[in-house]
Amino acid sequence: MRNYVGHHRALTSTDFLELALGTPLELWLGEEAESEQDRAVREAAARDILADDPTLYDRTIALAAETLGQSLPDLLRLAPVVPSVAVRRRRRKGLAA
Repeated sequence: MRNYVGHHRALTSTDFLELALGTPLELWLGEEAESEQDRAVREAAARDILADDPTLYDRTIALAAETLGQSLPDLLRLAPVVPSVAVRRRRRKGLAA
């Protein structure tokens, strides 16, 4: 199965994010070991994009919230359940939880 966003093929989750945002993720997240000058240029470009499209921030937050809402139940199922201190104490004393 092939996944497309508009006319663009998305192969990875990064592709989906970049197509949803309309910009490369590096613009917002930066790159490892970027110079101060590169960072200043990147941030200026990001400010210009936000100024040209004031709704981008809200759309991005909505996308993040939707993604978390869909994936959080699965993530919580993966998390180990740690009993509270009170439950562990009762278990050590041989009382029911």
